[in-house]
Amino acid sequence: QVQLVESGGGLVQPGGSLRLSCAASGFTFNRDAMNWYRQAPGKERELVATISSVGGITKYSDSVKGRFTISRDNAKNTVYLQMNSLKPEDTAVYYCNYQRGSMGYWGKGTLVTVSS
Repeated sequence: QVQLVESGGGLVQPGGSLRLSCAASGFTFNRDAMNWYRQAPGKERELVATISSVGGITKYSDSVKGRFTISRDNAKNTVYLQMNSLKPEDTAVYYCNYQRGSMGYWGKGTLVTVSS
């Protein structure tokens, strides 16, 4: 079955950096796009970044464009989210997502807290 396991979250000061990882299994990883979402307290889950199957196309929400970079290593079945210049408003649980048609698969998420 599909499994997505996020890691790399934690507490970081404003202006700092973190790299999130998502280890995927149970499907043919190199055939599909992958996504990172986040959900802040009291807010809806939002799409942060998307990467195509071989990594040639990436898309970002306006709120993270220029600060976050999504990448993937198909040999390791892993997708990454490099987050730089972090702001308090980036505080959220970050989720890895894989869509198979109308079915969405999610990891349990990793908490990122940006605070001084």
